[in-house]
Amino acid sequence: MTPSPEPFDPAALLATLPDDPGVYRMLGGAGEVLYVGKAKNLRKRVSSYFQKSTQSQSPRIALMLTQVARVEITATHSEAEALILENTLIKRLAPKYNILFRDDKSYPYIMLSGDDVPRLAFHRGSFDKHSRYFGPYPNSIAVRETIHLLQKTFLLRTCENAVFAHRSRPCLLYQIKRCKAPCVGLISARDYAEDVRLAELFLRGRHSEVIERLSTEMQAAAEQLHFEEAAALRDQVRALQAVLHRQYVSSTGEEDADIIAAVAAADGFCVNLAMVRGGLHLGDRAHFPRGASDCTEAEGLLAFIEQHYLDHPPPSRLIFSHELDDAACAAVFASIGRKVACGLPRNEMERAWLSMATNNARLACKRAAMPPQV
Repeated sequence: MTPSPEPFDPAALLATLPDDPGVYRMLGGAGEVLYVGKAKNLRKRVSSYFQKSTQSQSPRIALMLTQVARVEITATHSEAEALILENTLIKRLAPKYNILFRDDKSYPYIMLSGDDVPRLAFHRGSFDKHSRYFGPYPNSIAVRETIHLLQKTFLLRTCENAVFAHRSRPCLLYQIKRCKAPCVGLISARDYAEDVRLAELFLRGRHSEVIERLSTEMQAAAEQLHFEEAAALRDQVRALQAVLHRQYVSSTGEEDADIIAAVAAADGFCVNLAMVRGGLHLGDRAHFPRGASDCTEAEGLLAFIEQHYLDHPPPSRLIFSHELDDAACAAVFASIGRKVACGLPRNEMERAWLSMATNNARLACKRAAMPPQV
């Protein structure tokens, strides 16, 4: 007859724990990893699970503790190092009681290639050090809309290099005024480089600088009686202004921000990420974590930040739907060497962004709960 395993003794474990930062793993009776967590102080953090005075454990964690047979630790040099290790283990082991977001590295970008005649293109995947990338964007629609605007305004080439190198006459995009045909020399290298520079400024959010520069050139062309050139510049300015003015929630500044709203509803749990770049609201993406059924909205929000921003560069400002621990957020960005201002909305514009992100999170929960259409 197989002897029953000895019951887990928290006191024996706690006596051996160091005061170092690190990662702890809660294991079940069969050796399966139930939960992975990080700690600034391993002894204090792990002991907090087993204190009799603790009254506020979530149902998820309380259930997990009834199944713990062993706890393993890995000490690290810093809390930031612990965060990276925790993130790696969560994604590799997929513990049952962790809030786990899908490792989604498929956010699209806009690329200006490193060719002598740069190409404007949609991009996913790894980066080439010779090219410039702008984003990420929340979805492919936002990227394609922006590329369409840049084509219409700056007439940059989008064709593959194999096509570009073998053109003997302009293609249809030249005929419909979506490209200046640098492939056959219908624009000088200097003028094309200037168009690329203005497109890059626009992608970096410096919209007013681009519009001012084009307006100045339009005025100069008109004064020199180059009316066709002035009309083309006027159309460029109008196209850019139309995009800036049509934004339902836009900013008078040129901020880069992510707005992150967590919503726990009867339909499910959603963390919605909305992206603002250069003051323009680009859209949002809903994330549905595994293991979040019994977590609080703040817990889900923090789990998203800890996992998402180790893989994706953050903008200079993050706006949260819930107040989070400053030290926990600081550890995330210390681990990637970035300084990020983050917290609750500070003004009416940020509150409007957050309201829209929160509403979209609720709508996403309802859509996800709907039965598939036959």
